[in-house]
Amino acid sequence: MNDSETNAAFEPDEPASIKQDRLWSDNGWTARVIKNEDDDGWAVAMIKDGEAEPALVGPWTMGRDKKNPKPLDANAFQTLVKTASEVLRRHEQHLHAMLHKRITVSAADGPVEVTLDIVPDDYEPYAILSALDPFGEELAQVRVDAGFKLNRSSATKWVEGGFGAVR
Repeated sequence: MNDSETNAAFEPDEPASIKQDRLWSDNGWTARVIKNEDDDGWAVAMIKDGEAEPALVGPWTMGRDKKNPKPLDANAFQTLVKTASEVLRRHEQHLHAMLHKRITVSAADGPVEVTLDIVPDDYEPYAILSALDPFGEELAQVRVDAGFKLNRSSATKWVEGGFGAVR
């Protein structure tokens, strides 16, 4: 075994956890107690590793001296991680709902599920309009403008028009 292999064996795969009164970092999250800019109190920011912006910023409890913040502890950190994770999960669900729409319309051969999947590209956003039969088999797919409004009327018109290009 050479020196680099020896050193690699002792290097941790994950960053070491930090457990200080105003800074905790563990399991992919960092909690930082900060001075609240808006008043005399304190706030806590929860940042997921690798992210530039906090997932959650909220008020933090004052300590017994009514001047300094209450120190972070294991229970508070775990609660903050759980809350911040839930905020991220809800944000992802909202984003998914905004980018993926689905509606079922009646057609001559039975129900057709029409989906709209928006691709939010910074330069050329677009969407994919698809039609699926009741078994999930794709009947048609076309590229449409990202601003295409999927509703019962537009879906029915597309299906009844033979899945042609949409303007």
